[in-house]
Amino acid sequence: MKKASNLKVAFSTVLAKQQSKAQNLDHFPDGNLQRGLKGRHVQLIALGGIIGSAYFLGTGAIVQSFGPSACLAYVFGGIIIYLTMLCMGELAVAMPSSGSFVNYASDFISPSFACGVGWSYWINWVAYVPAECLAAGIIMHMFTGTSAYLWALSFGLLLTFVNISHVKVFGEVEFWLAIVKIAALVGFTVLSILIVFGFIHGTQPTGGVGFKYLTGQGGLFPNGGLAFLTGMVLLLVNYQGSEIIGLAAGESQQPHKTIPRAIRTVTWRIVMIYIIPVFLLVLIFPWQKAGLADSVFADALSMYGLKWAGTVISFVTLTAALSCSNSGIYGSVRSLLALARDGMAPKALSKLNRRFAPRNAVLMTLIGIWLILGASYFFSNTTLYIALLLVSGFTGNICWIAICWAQIRFRRHVLKSGYTVQDLKYKTPGAPYTGILCITMIMLCLALLFFSDNITYKIAFVIGCVTFFIPMLIYKILLRYHPKILNSTRQRPRLEDIFGLPRQDPS
Repeated sequence: MKKASNLKVAFSTVLAKQQSKAQNLDHFPDGNLQRGLKGRHVQLIALGGIIGSAYFLGTGAIVQSFGPSACLAYVFGGIIIYLTMLCMGELAVAMPSSGSFVNYASDFISPSFACGVGWSYWINWVAYVPAECLAAGIIMHMFTGTSAYLWALSFGLLLTFVNISHVKVFGEVEFWLAIVKIAALVGFTVLSILIVFGFIHGTQPTGGVGFKYLTGQGGLFPNGGLAFLTGMVLLLVNYQGSEIIGLAAGESQQPHKTIPRAIRTVTWRIVMIYIIPVFLLVLIFPWQKAGLADSVFADALSMYGLKWAGTVISFVTLTAALSCSNSGIYGSVRSLLALARDGMAPKALSKLNRRFAPRNAVLMTLIGIWLILGASYFFSNTTLYIALLLVSGFTGNICWIAICWAQIRFRRHVLKSGYTVQDLKYKTPGAPYTGILCITMIMLCLALLFFSDNITYKIAFVIGCVTFFIPMLIYKILLRYHPKILNSTRQRPRLEDIFGLPRQDPS
């Protein structure tokens, strides 16, 4: 009897500890995923996800296509992602889920639309991660002369190791890689300002640079306004990854605090780390010399005798490729997990290992990435790099549309259910017009992609549409003829659980 009594006491103690732990994790269920990401991890994951090789290396292709107006294009892109982040904030704080926008689209738009968004987003990153590996290979080829393809495979192996490890390993690696990128861009900004005012000139004429490269070589739009608009999808790839803070919410320790803070900090960092450096770049560097042979930021500094700084920037491009790929694999795995839990992917992909990590979803994602890396052997590195970026850009923008649309529908559902805006812990400013404006801007960019003179852009448009609509069609067919296959194992959110308040009288 005494032994039984002691066991009962011990069990009660363990239960009390588990309940106490659960209270610290906010009362929102997320399928037992381990919440191992701290606030600093979430903020740097969001930032790391949007500063990849597409920025350090791909900006060269953007400047070459847009001319000096590339800086205006980054402002336009910054507005889009700012509006998207505002919509994401309301959803992620109210319903912190590792499935994020896939779950939100399923709950507030439609399951078939969510299926298209989820698989499209997964394909987005499966295409983008090899692009980052190829970018790293291009940089290493410049340094060593060794095959860019072999370097790309090496980086793929490194990313595989990191992403089959504990989620804390991912968070810590991403934290430090993001810091390296931020430091490099701050350094570029300082050196560029010194160049603009003539304190550094190298072999160039003494005196300030002025606006000779900004307006004196064909004006802001040397290739025409249509080239500016049709190429926006390529630029918007640079902002992809911001939505990962929503995915990370399911594994963050205090979502109601970390998510709003991450949104606030990432927003102004976009201005400081994206828009200002690109503006300084087109001030000090002729747009005709931009390209993909090396980082355009490195070329700009080398032109003024700062070859050592250019070498540092090239090295940072490597860390950017690793960092953004790291965030991308994380995001694609969580979207795949959400699909499996909603019955939109094989059930085996929803299983967690003993460390509460989605090992099967990780393995399937890595297999997809390695298939594309293997196929990349048969294509030109630079051509394939741009093609993968365009496909990734199209599918990633579909995800942003889903976020904004889901927020509009969520807010409407909240009000119709008798709750008020004041019941929300985080409110999207200007809703629903914030989401409507963002969706309109994104749809314009996607539609104009098809009107580009470059056949690669047209192909990317078609592939993007296929990766979105085919999963939706398959889901509808299965729903009609084999509905049992689509059984969801996810606990859908109730507003009573979200707010912890009784309903108000809607009248």
